[in-house]
Amino acid sequence: MNSNKFWTAGIGALAVVMLALFANLSLSPSAEAQTYRVLYSFAGQPDGDRPLARVVFDSQGNLYGTTRVGGSNGAGSVFKLAPNPDGSWTESVLYSFHCCADAYFPFAGLILDGQGNLYGTTVNGGGIGQCGGYSGCGTVFKLTANPDGSWSESILHSFTGGKDGGQPAGPLISDSAGNLYSTTVWGGASGLGVVFKLKPNPDGSWTERVLHSFKGKPCKNPEAGLVLDATGNLYGTTFLGGSHNSGTVFQLTPNPGGSWTSKVLHAFNGGSGGAKPLSDLIFDPAGNLYGTTFNGGHRDAGTIFELAPGPQGWTFSILYRFRDQEGTNPRDGLVIDPAGNLYGTTSLDSGGMGHGTVYKLSPNPDGTWTETILHQFQGGSDGGEADSSLIRDAAGNLYGTTAGYHNLGCNDIDGCGTVFEVTP
Repeated sequence: MNSNKFWTAGIGALAVVMLALFANLSLSPSAEAQTYRVLYSFAGQPDGDRPLARVVFDSQGNLYGTTRVGGSNGAGSVFKLAPNPDGSWTESVLYSFHCCADAYFPFAGLILDGQGNLYGTTVNGGGIGQCGGYSGCGTVFKLTANPDGSWSESILHSFTGGKDGGQPAGPLISDSAGNLYSTTVWGGASGLGVVFKLKPNPDGSWTERVLHSFKGKPCKNPEAGLVLDATGNLYGTTFLGGSHNSGTVFQLTPNPGGSWTSKVLHAFNGGSGGAKPLSDLIFDPAGNLYGTTFNGGHRDAGTIFELAPGPQGWTFSILYRFRDQEGTNPRDGLVIDPAGNLYGTTSLDSGGMGHGTVYKLSPNPDGTWTETILHQFQGGSDGGEADSSLIRDAAGNLYGTTAGYHNLGCNDIDGCGTVFEVTP
């Protein structure tokens, strides 16, 4: 693995239709009254270090997530944050990964099923092959709660790095039948990544099937997860590939015979139109897709884009180009509110030397968009290097993680990462 995402780090109801709008040039960010607080600061061992992914709520308001390293064995952890009546939160480690036959190094977040089981991916472990200089080429795992309060891990699939894929970096999604879908950065027929499906069997086992192997042309190396539309089509991004080798947005359509057809909806140009998307995509109620690019735009600081479906195909537009003072280089995707505002994080700011931001992007009547900085990270106790997507609760509060600025382990200055809340 040698891409930016790997080695520099890995929901509410929608009510209104968002207009299909065209790009604006970046403007100076505005300020908005809001409250930022750290819900939990990690210590490395035994609780965890470098949470890179978004957290997820259960029906009781508990938050669940992963840390890339740390935990009791230094190989990453799954954690739970439970809210207390006084407004504080209590952290507990549900599982600590260990090298090497076990899963280890989770980059992505988790999903919950109706029974409260947790599912996720790790980029290494599984005891098969060697990927990225580490033992094992990654896993899909499940955590099940036991009556005594402990959790049991089971590995649903161990990737070989061969035709079945290697090193899943993006989060999982599920369909109504309980099938799981995601991508791998490597492996497949050409070694350039796959889209896979895991199907549960009656005996409790799972069967992996590769839906698509990337071939380099027109796209390759997906580092994000997928989104599913109402008709069963899958959409995602690739970090590389396309006519300028700057990444793509793709669609996979299921065919009656069980095969899938791949189509590139957009190839990034590597310049003002964006480059190298690392983010998952989201839909608005009108069926428009939104995402971010890590590079391209103004001085290679990244962009926010939209793809709008129409009778003649999909129309691409840049909604926003980041500038140094506003936060730069978003790694992950967006969340949308009922008014059509978009929220996200940037990993850097101030010429690439800062600690990142939480931002809001609001549509204007004239078709432009205005960025508002909700929080600018200072490093240290408030966190730094916000690599994760955000989630919203029913009250509109935003939750995310910081990884600890530019390092692979804890230190006295930047800490080991945080879980935070932003209240508008």
